[in-house]
Amino acid sequence: MFREDRLEMVAEENNKVRIDKWLWAARFFKTRSLASKAVSGGKVHLNEARVKAARLVVVGDRLRINRNNTEFIVDVLALAEKRGPAKVAQTLYLEIEESVVAREQVREQRKVERLVSVNMVPPKRPGKRDRRLIKKFIRK
Repeated sequence: MFREDRLEMVAEENNKVRIDKWLWAARFFKTRSLASKAVSGGKVHLNEARVKAARLVVVGDRLRINRNNTEFIVDVLALAEKRGPAKVAQTLYLEIEESVVAREQVREQRKVERLVSVNMVPPKRPGKRDRRLIKKFIRK
């Protein structure tokens, strides 16, 4: 559907790309500067090691990406220096099965917590009688 030569998918010289460029091209972060800050802040690990933004990524590396309290564990399948369509960006990596299952569990847990917290909030402010009962309960 999309031509790979048009997007310059692979860096021809040495088959390596900076990690911040790859994260931006794979659409994990909206801008390259956000990707660079995430790498520098320890939110991205390459092969279980903390790295700097200038570190080079090669095909076969495993990345652990923590974005907004959501963790992705992906294997690098292809390299890209430029950001392309989302369909092409999804072909740059493969998320491992454990990561997908863990994200789904966290999503369900957050959904349940949200429902519980909504139900715990009183539907209205306490009236005069309710305030008296609360004060009476606290004084015990």
